[in-house]
Amino acid sequence: MVTRQIIAQAIDNQRKELENTSLGIQREVFDLLPQVDNFATIVTGLRRCGKSTLLLQKIRQNPENVLFLNFDDIRLSDFDTSDFSRLHLEIQERGVKSIFLDEIQVIDKWEIFVHQLLRENYKVFITGSNATLLSVELSTHLTGRNLSFELFPFSYNEFLRFKNLSANEDTATEYLLKGGMPEYLKTNQSLVLSQLVDDILLKDIAVRYGVKDVSSLRQMAVYLLSNVGNYLSANKLRGMFNIKSVSSLTDYLSFMENVYLFYFVPVFDYSLRVQQRNPRKIYCVDSGMVSVISQSFSTDYGHRLENLVFMHLRRKTKRIYYYKGRGECDFVAVFNQGKKTLTQVCAELTDFNLDREINGMFEALDDLSETKGTIVTINQTDEFTKDSKTIKVVPLYKFLTGSTEL
Repeated sequence: MVTRQIIAQAIDNQRKELENTSLGIQREVFDLLPQVDNFATIVTGLRRCGKSTLLLQKIRQNPENVLFLNFDDIRLSDFDTSDFSRLHLEIQERGVKSIFLDEIQVIDKWEIFVHQLLRENYKVFITGSNATLLSVELSTHLTGRNLSFELFPFSYNEFLRFKNLSANEDTATEYLLKGGMPEYLKTNQSLVLSQLVDDILLKDIAVRYGVKDVSSLRQMAVYLLSNVGNYLSANKLRGMFNIKSVSSLTDYLSFMENVYLFYFVPVFDYSLRVQQRNPRKIYCVDSGMVSVISQSFSTDYGHRLENLVFMHLRRKTKRIYYYKGRGECDFVAVFNQGKKTLTQVCAELTDFNLDREINGMFEALDDLSETKGTIVTINQTDEFTKDSKTIKVVPLYKFLTGSTEL
């Protein structure tokens, strides 16, 4: 429990901090951010990926009629459900019409308070770093009255604008290694990413979910970062980290996915049972984290490139799979109306791997009744045709800038 005076001080001090905060670059999604009367706009995403800055950019459009409150504030560490009544009085007294609530999911029953604000015709914007907690709580009280939106680390185009660079092979390789976390790109200090991952594991997972074995949680995160693009073996993980219960392992992996740190991609199949029987592949939200924290000693760009391509696709759709038949295709991305794009990733096509990469793609095209596929490489351009099906080989920078058709 906190006093109304503490709440008011937090609001005033945070507003001063916002006024002195750089707006940064305008995110690509800014104009897509929904704003509908009587609906809560929910922005979710990884901690420190720029959600607060996105809200700030929105606030600057009409700064005089806004109240902003970030609950990830030491002054509000004792804030509980009963304190919402004091916050509500503060809102009423200030006479604002738009409410921006940052990281509100740390407070129990926040959704009831938001529902009350909507009934009173306030415009409400919310950010959070946990997709599942937000969705479960929203479904209880805000069904039909919320518009959800995901924010990710910088895309390649945003990276270029942030760094004032041009699209080419060199900058695409730099993006591959550094990723898109704003603070890391600003400081170039590896400790920024290491500390961020630790904060996510401790604050967003261990504290929120009551995980006591933080050491195993950290070790598992490092293992996953070191194995992006590889298949996830539950039995291997249980043995490595001495996790006795299958449900505990499943929980750990779910927690990491809920906070946007990792993604676990299933095989493409119309049967959910088949998807569940097959292993999933591991991907991380940011390639910079892989570069800084991974314990892999390989300098091969293959899996890192695959991770980067996955995130490019993930910004466009949640429905991403890998294809496995006699051969393999890295990604089958499914869009609206069932449109599919097939993408293969190979750092460099050579005499040794060409047949494998091409045949895997042609098999997937045949099986899924598609006619076009893409192979993303570091710097190669080519085209292959077989039985009215075409595979385009494109360099990474053209794929990431949208210069090629998805």
